[in-house]
Amino acid sequence: MTIILKNKATLKFDDFYFNCSIGEKGLTKNKVEGDKKTPVGIFSFENLYYRGDRISKPITKLKCIKIQKEMGWCNDIRNTEKYNKLININQKVRHEKLFRKDHKYDLMVPINYNTQNPKLGKGSAIFIHLTNDFKPTLGCIALKKKDFLILLKLINKKTKIKLA
Repeated sequence: MTIILKNKATLKFDDFYFNCSIGEKGLTKNKVEGDKKTPVGIFSFENLYYRGDRISKPITKLKCIKIQKEMGWCNDIRNTEKYNKLININQKVRHEKLFRKDHKYDLMVPINYNTQNPKLGKGSAIFIHLTNDFKPTLGCIALKKKDFLILLKLINKKTKIKLA
């Protein structure tokens, strides 16, 4: 089964429709780091990351990983080894912090965009994460918590997301 982005404000999975937000500058086939665009394509997922201090482990078939204070996602276009990968933030590389004061990453699933042999500068840290207000993202897909929890019950490791 595939999650489909129907338009810039709606995801569809099976018979379920979810309000969402995407990148502030829309969709692109030519993603560039920092362009505030959501990449076009069909992508898979890996794991669910969640804040165990704020949320109990959700019901899902995805592997669940508790977010720790030292976890980050490398967005450093100078680092060929770590770019677009989960890292320990003690390393001296630019990164997106996963353990945040806000609640955006209380639930977060990385989208496998530019993850296999990542190309520097083609975009990193593209996630499905939480939102309270549906403000445009920096390139991610954002959902309300109740919808994210429903979606997590429906998807598995074979589920894809089609962004077009």
